[in-house]
Amino acid sequence: MNRDIVYLTDLKIDTIIGIFEWERRVRQTISFDLEMATDVARAAASDSIDDALDYKAVSKAVIEFVRGSEFQLVETLAECVAELILSRFAVDAVRLKLNKRGAIRGARDVGVIIERTRRS
Repeated sequence: MNRDIVYLTDLKIDTIIGIFEWERRVRQTISFDLEMATDVARAAASDSIDDALDYKAVSKAVIEFVRGSEFQLVETLAECVAELILSRFAVDAVRLKLNKRGAIRGARDVGVIIERTRRS
């Protein structure tokens, strides 16, 4: 089986995230980079969206979930987004980078990178 990657870079979503009181009152912009392992050979052969990983549908699902969430930790948010993708889409594995830009004074970026695979 092929292990190809479909990716989305810098998907920006506003949400409630953080442990401090002020963070619970203000929506912050989180950025996601997603790499999703899937086999693209069938879609390439048929040239049909029905055989492809619909990255627009993935992005809409992630946006809807993240906008409605109010987690304290970026780790929890990342884990839940990875599980959402693996459970709802034809993806064997996902590598997710969550960036909470500006959270640390003096640093441009801060966040987490996780990799998860579909359970058999």
